[in-house]
Amino acid sequence: MITLIAASLPGLAALGALLFTWMQVGQASKELRISEHGQITSRFNAAINNLGSQSLDVRLGGIYALQRIMQDSARDQPAVVSVLGAFAQRHAGSSEDSLKEPSESAETHEPGADVRAAIATLARRRPELDSGTVVDLRRSDLRGLSVTGEAPIKLPGVDLTEADLRWASLIGADLRKAYLSWANLDEAYLYRSDLRSADLTGASLAGATLTGANLRGAAMHCGVVESDQATGELQLGDCVDLRGARLNDADLRNAEMSDVDFRGALLFRADLRGADLTDANLANADLTDADFRGAKLTGAKLEGAARAGARGLPPGG
Repeated sequence: MITLIAASLPGLAALGALLFTWMQVGQASKELRISEHGQITSRFNAAINNLGSQSLDVRLGGIYALQRIMQDSARDQPAVVSVLGAFAQRHAGSSEDSLKEPSESAETHEPGADVRAAIATLARRRPELDSGTVVDLRRSDLRGLSVTGEAPIKLPGVDLTEADLRWASLIGADLRKAYLSWANLDEAYLYRSDLRSADLTGASLAGATLTGANLRGAAMHCGVVESDQATGELQLGDCVDLRGARLNDADLRNAEMSDVDFRGALLFRADLRGADLTDANLANADLTDADFRGAKLTGAKLEGAARAGARGLPPGG
């Protein structure tokens, strides 16, 4: 027995040393994490202070510091997203004011460099790390917004309700389930953008380029306004305006587009299978080789539309 215990002592000593080392490593790791969190908190506070500066260069430095924090700390990304969204919304100005200006002004306007940098940072993040935080850009003046660079634009679920996005350029943007109700996207460039299941209630997209865009399942209802507070009766407000829009090769399957104004729109080779086009106005639209099989076309206006090769349309001239 004594011999057995003596033989075991080196092993027990080694085990004890290993346990002690493991505890030391664990404590060191914990202290390192605390130190890192403290450093990130200090960096975050410094970046926030920079955002409030009167100097554009300092504000830009704050934005890029927050971008780096998102890259270094996934747990802090939701806070950074909220801060950058609020910053862009405030510094962009209000769409309530910009929409009073003539449409010609939108062609030459662009957001400030700091607003563009903040939105570009949001557009390049990893949305899966947002923990449910929504990029809030409601009622913002984003005329002429352009997110440059080769990296994809990722803004799924972004809230752009009532935003002014005239002449904005968001090529190939991921705008799935985005809130764009009552937004003004006239002449916007959304080539090959992903707008699946987006809410476009009452939005205006006159002259917009949506060539190759994916609008599958998008909601393009007319807006609803309350007409009588006493009776609670409701009446239709603004309906979606796609006059003169370019929708060639667009995927509009199962989209809800009753009462939408497509007059003069280009829908060459568009896929509208299963779409709800009840009372839609397709007068003088180019529907060449478009696919309407299974679409609801009750009350749809087709006078003067180019129908060569279109499938699923009711007979008519």
